[in-house]
Amino acid sequence: MHATLPLLRQTDFPALKRGTLETLQVNLGYRCNQSCLHCHVNAGPNRSETMDAETLALVREVLVARRIRTLDLTGGAPELNPGFRALVRDARALGVHVIDRCNLTILFEPGQEGLAEFLAEQQVEVVASLPCYSVNNVDQQRGDGVFDKSIAALQKLNALGYAQPGSGLVLKLVYNPQGPVLPPPQQALEADYRRELFEHFGIRFDQLYTLANMPIQRFGSTLVSKGQFDGYMRLLKGSYAAANLDGVMCRGLVSVDWQGDLYDCDFNQQLGLPLPSAGARPHLRDLLQHDLQGAAIRVADHCYGCTAGQGSSCGGALKAA
Repeated sequence: MHATLPLLRQTDFPALKRGTLETLQVNLGYRCNQSCLHCHVNAGPNRSETMDAETLALVREVLVARRIRTLDLTGGAPELNPGFRALVRDARALGVHVIDRCNLTILFEPGQEGLAEFLAEQQVEVVASLPCYSVNNVDQQRGDGVFDKSIAALQKLNALGYAQPGSGLVLKLVYNPQGPVLPPPQQALEADYRRELFEHFGIRFDQLYTLANMPIQRFGSTLVSKGQFDGYMRLLKGSYAAANLDGVMCRGLVSVDWQGDLYDCDFNQQLGLPLPSAGARPHLRDLLQHDLQGAAIRVADHCYGCTAGQGSSCGGALKAA
């Protein structure tokens, strides 16, 4: 796989500083039951990196010490970590809002029986990847048979109350483009998703997030192989919108890898760019004593992916379009 960091490190992206830390985004491991082309984590069934019990316990301590409002669980497939359910229970008992970044097909994996019911019982917000509402596009990007399983999973979540009025169970979908292009306007695409998924499958959801593909890991390597990397970077830079800077996720979020090391965002994590520090690599335990407000954010050219066009973050577009 082609390394993209050398192509991204030198940058003219504007300097950024942190605001109040509200979200702890924790990568519970890189193992996944899928190997998606657009995956910026390079996750897959053969990855073995998994957060251990000691680090999971430290996550709980940090939730209390920093009064974290949202615990955002990601991977890989975060549900494959043996401590996933216990961590969710503990966070919910503290009154912390929990997000599960779910690939949907995990609900039908052996050993994951009762997962959907557990998520509903704990009132976990589900943010689910569904890069299109057509079978061909989804299976091309995520693997044969993934679309049908994803539809079945969404129907199961709906049956448990997700996206149903008054249930309090939130279901959001995530769209990624097929190639080196910017996502279409989020509001218009969301309307298309609502129409197609309800008319054909009876599926409801609360919101659609449109995310730009980041020129890193598996997707970035593919761009290099096809001679498209430079063109995609010109597109991102040419679409830069300064108004998106205030809403980028790194201002109020810190990303934690499976070993407990800290990063400004999940993308920096995958590039091996830890939080700026004059000493040792910053670790989760440091958050027990130190606040990050006002600290500098480490930027590189991939940051243009979050500020291009309508903007892109873990919460979708940064402005209405």
